[in-house]
Amino acid sequence: MATGPDRRRLRAEILLVLGLSLGQSAVYAVVQLIDKLTRGPLGGQTTTLNPTRSDREYLDLTYQLLGIGFSLVPVLLVVFLLAGAGFGSGLRPLRRLGVDGARPWADLWQGVSLFAVMGGGTLALYAVGRALGITTALVPAALGTYWWTVPVLILSATRDAVLEEIIVVGYLTLRWRQLGWSTPAILVVSALFRGSYHLYQGFGPFLGNVVMGLVFVAVYLKVRRVMPLIVAHALLNTGAFVGFALLGRATGFG
Repeated sequence: MATGPDRRRLRAEILLVLGLSLGQSAVYAVVQLIDKLTRGPLGGQTTTLNPTRSDREYLDLTYQLLGIGFSLVPVLLVVFLLAGAGFGSGLRPLRRLGVDGARPWADLWQGVSLFAVMGGGTLALYAVGRALGITTALVPAALGTYWWTVPVLILSATRDAVLEEIIVVGYLTLRWRQLGWSTPAILVVSALFRGSYHLYQGFGPFLGNVVMGLVFVAVYLKVRRVMPLIVAHALLNTGAFVGFALLGRATGFG
């Protein structure tokens, strides 16, 4: 457990990482929610994920790939910070988080099982939120119909999974442990934080992601690996993004 100056450094480090990544997203999500609430009922509004960035095909592709690439820089920052003075051993912090190929089949099986458990519940919460008028209509993908649309949506889904699970679960759990946080505190704060940066979609997705956060952190504390969570999250988002792009039907993921 860190003490004295180390505790202050860790707190500052956490704030800087979140300020460059999902903490920033949470602040924007709150402002966007306020904007929507002051415009009218949430049930009558739409939230678009993966929007087009240009009406010119290859400029749109360029923007999409740049957005995915640069949004993963905070993950590299976390790996750098966890490596500390031993940054030359680049895989060490990833192994520490359980993001490696040490047990691929177990990671895949646990991830697919978690996806199966969470998928139906997420759709149900979305449907309830829409019925109660506390969730906006979600359009998971609004890209043009190009040869690269599905691959880019899969990359986007995987990007979200890597970014969220490495930072929100792996990194924050490790740092909060070093600060002496209890397991219940880590579970609750991590889940509420995950829900906070989904508030722009409405209160239904907020609640759904709080539940997802509780389950994912509980699984991580048991298996001590982030890989199953990345697999499950990537499958959830891929099903939503690609399913909508191919079938044109709204789903409850984001």
